[in-house]
Amino acid sequence: MRVLVAAIGRMRAGVLKDLQEDYARRITAWPLTLRELEERRPLPATDLKEREGALLLDAVPKGATVVALDERGANLTSPQFSERLSRWQDAGVGDLAFLIGGADGHPEVVRRRAELTLSLGALTWPHLLARSLLLEQLYRAQQILAGHPYHRV
Repeated sequence: MRVLVAAIGRMRAGVLKDLQEDYARRITAWPLTLRELEERRPLPATDLKEREGALLLDAVPKGATVVALDERGANLTSPQFSERLSRWQDAGVGDLAFLIGGADGHPEVVRRRAELTLSLGALTWPHLLARSLLLEQLYRAQQILAGHPYHRV
């Protein structure tokens, strides 16, 4: 199963980018691709949100299972998240795409396309930090599925 993390915005050099790259290097269970997408034209906020959604959906491989990160999504525990990944892998999912929207979130078209809408908790996270949080959870899921003690209850 190939994993794509597509996110709106460019990560600048610094601690968040270092953290993102550290977790991305640790993920070895699935081939991982990180894609940063950005609309360079100035647009009104509602148009920008729709355009960002189109950019994200265009990045999704044909036939991929889509997970949209959204504050209104399911709030899974780490073991539940790892079990979901395991089920998709066992079901023969070839491509799994995680979509992280811009500062204003996802338009409805992205939420409708997603098989799972996932929340990273009740708190609001900066969308750039959400990348590192997601990558850490993918790494944690890998370790849970491997029976490694990284995840402690």
